[in-house]
Amino acid sequence: MPVRNAMRVLLLAAALAASAAAQASALNLADYRLSGRYDLPALAVSEASAVTYNWDTGSLFVLGDEGDALVEVSKTGAQLGVMSLSGFDDTEGLSYVGNGKFVVAEERLQDAYLLTFAAGGTASRAALPSFSIGATVGNIGIEGISYEPLTGNFYTVKEKSPQAVQVLSGVDFGGAGSVASLFTPSLGVLDLSDIQVLSTVPGLNGTADQDNLLLFSQESSLLLEVSRSGQVLSQFDFSSLAGDVEGVTIGTDGTIYLVGEKPELFVLTPVPEPESYALLLAGLGLLGWISRRKTA
Repeated sequence: MPVRNAMRVLLLAAALAASAAAQASALNLADYRLSGRYDLPALAVSEASAVTYNWDTGSLFVLGDEGDALVEVSKTGAQLGVMSLSGFDDTEGLSYVGNGKFVVAEERLQDAYLLTFAAGGTASRAALPSFSIGATVGNIGIEGISYEPLTGNFYTVKEKSPQAVQVLSGVDFGGAGSVASLFTPSLGVLDLSDIQVLSTVPGLNGTADQDNLLLFSQESSLLLEVSRSGQVLSQFDFSSLAGDVEGVTIGTDGTIYLVGEKPELFVLTPVPEPESYALLLAGLGLLGWISRRKTA
């Protein structure tokens, strides 16, 4: 085989391997492994309770349950920017909705607030447009919220007494919108602490996993992949890693990010599929063959 053609084959194999590793086309939590664990900026966020992925910047945004600040961090937890919050009491839910806008959910009030992030700026709860998800309750209310660009809907979880998974439709943060139960949870976990839709991962669109959800239970230390009818499809046991994790989000490439109260960031990535390994090994073997031909 001429060297030029061999190099083309090598480059093609490498490109295919990289593409297969970079784009999630299916999701099974049993294939995921912890690939990173990083401290979060403690001075900016205490007791991290929620995290969301900003697909416009490729960065993460973290919220503490005291509602003092919304913090932008890198995928390794380095602080990139901080926006101060005022008037919030128990912020447990956070979701990116696009164009620099975020929705923050208060647990006890069971209200969601729309804000635009501005590094170095301040947002006051009283001045923000909001939507009521339910009546004011104790420390058992809204724990997580996730926005779905495909439908414009929001999905929320209520912690316990009772647990609830809800869909919010037609929300305009001017009062309009509806709240309905998605399914009655019977998942075998002690609480629900966050939710993430999977349709924000481009590689999953059009697949059987597109409509599934990620749910996290802090008290059971379990990350679940669940269908919209409430069937558990796969799970990741977090009990040996940490017991204070509350928030979960997913990047556009299928990487999963979780935050714990410490505050700490955990990164889960899937083990590459055998086909990717095969392509890479074939490319490396070809590279060795070319090297031997050149030195022969």
